[in-house]
Amino acid sequence: MRHNACPVEAPSPQVRLVEPPRISEVYVPDHLVKTAPLPDPASDVVEARGGVVCAASGDGLLLLFFAQMRLTARIVARQGDLPLRLPPDGFDPDHVPNVTRFVFNPLTHQISRLPPRVAKLDRDAGPLFDVHMGLVTQADRGHGPPDRFAVAELPEENLMLRFLSEKGKWETVAVSPCQLPSARRMDIHHEVLAFRGRLWWVDQTWGAISVDPFSDRPELSFVELPRGSVLPPGAPTRERVSMHFLGYAPSDDDEDGGKVSWGLYRRVGVSEGRLRYVEVSTKEPYLLSSFALDDNGSGWTLEHRVALSKLWADGGYPWLPLKEGMTPRISLLHPLNSSVVYLKVDKHIVVVDMDMKEVTGSYLYKTNFDCIPCVLPPWLGSSRIPSAGSLKLTDPGV
Repeated sequence: MRHNACPVEAPSPQVRLVEPPRISEVYVPDHLVKTAPLPDPASDVVEARGGVVCAASGDGLLLLFFAQMRLTARIVARQGDLPLRLPPDGFDPDHVPNVTRFVFNPLTHQISRLPPRVAKLDRDAGPLFDVHMGLVTQADRGHGPPDRFAVAELPEENLMLRFLSEKGKWETVAVSPCQLPSARRMDIHHEVLAFRGRLWWVDQTWGAISVDPFSDRPELSFVELPRGSVLPPGAPTRERVSMHFLGYAPSDDDEDGGKVSWGLYRRVGVSEGRLRYVEVSTKEPYLLSSFALDDNGSGWTLEHRVALSKLWADGGYPWLPLKEGMTPRISLLHPLNSSVVYLKVDKHIVVVDMDMKEVTGSYLYKTNFDCIPCVLPPWLGSSRIPSAGSLKLTDPGV
């Protein structure tokens, strides 16, 4: 599913579902996103609206964030009543974006608006900082359509902000800390994962921290990355989410001041019912390695290691020869086949089967893109989102 979601003039939500390696897309009616008045047309401020598919539950529900923002765009002249402006050059510092959050069923098109998020937390946190939220569900039978869901984030070390569908409101709860192997802060730029009833926040240079957001006494747990993959504190990973609110993915054309942006080359995901970690080296022969977390969560097992340069050495692929600075990056893991990884090579999505040691597919995109995996179980098309929020809409065409 494409990471950025588009507000459109339409009566109801829409989804363009396509077969991988093409990327599906979500469109939400503009009237659901417009929650604040427009800026004065005579001012040096313009409105912008955009959104992201923030996270996916393990059973196909999506967490959507849409922001109604204001950008500075100075008026330099007028043509009659029409102002002529310079291109937008940043967010209006005097305006806090209006953020709307939805839980969405991509098969039935049912959409449920969550109530406004209210919490007295860190004043220094940016207006878009809460996009690092996750969505997880529970079913009383242990499988099948969910009976409840939780949306949560960890804005501070000892606090969790959560929305429980059964309560229908946001609440801030204390969490019991866990013993970390070193005194460093986690740097989160990875989508939040749902796995085994817990939400997982991933630092792609260090490890993952998880919590059960349904628990009355939530406790944090930490898993370090495989030995040899842990990097020193401060290794750059690049924040990308605010760019998606503007409707495009940030360019991968260069590194951060000559430093490797490690978030492009590492990914954690759920595949075949296990938590897995995949990385690709930044130099020839571009080693692609995948690891599986042990069932007890105590360590990782190396499952695959493939040299991409050897894999496509025969040539004939449209992304070869590699352009300078366009080394292979990790896009996502196949959620149902742990040997399959989707790579980004320049503007191409490249599908590599590590068991078969071959390229099994590719697709060319004309623009930059980011995406997250989403599994659509067979019962999703006939299930409803558990009761939540202040507004519930169902596509009348379904």
